[in-house]
Amino acid sequence: MLGLIQRVSHASVEVDGEVVGDIGRGILLLLGVQREDTEESAKKLLHKVMHYRIFPDENDKMNLNVHQAEGGLLVVSQFTLAAATQKGLRPSFTTSAPPEQAEALYDYFLAQAAEVCPQVAAGVFGASMKVSLCNDGPVTFMLES
Repeated sequence: MLGLIQRVSHASVEVDGEVVGDIGRGILLLLGVQREDTEESAKKLLHKVMHYRIFPDENDKMNLNVHQAEGGLLVVSQFTLAAATQKGLRPSFTTSAPPEQAEALYDYFLAQAAEVCPQVAAGVFGASMKVSLCNDGPVTFMLES
């Protein structure tokens, strides 16, 4: 499972002109599911996301995780993260999970996230979404489970 995390001062996602998820300070997570991913992969990635220390402490050092920074989590499904891009000029999605598997793991990830994070928002799986954010830093990391 792949997660592109961005530290944000605010972020939102809309579908058909309607905001379906938004957070203030926190993490925007673009979540990519690969064929070999399992619920265990989701748990490992969630643990990394929630404990990754990317927020500044009182000395302006990246020392706090999202919970310590009292931030939210906005999760957006992003199947293109799993694209194979090593050769050619067109991405291949042979390593991406099929939609049924990806949606089930996305839903599982969200359910697990809701148990450990007081503020979780999400996009709509498979929808055409517009994501708006203010990347704070900018701070962006690619995480893998």
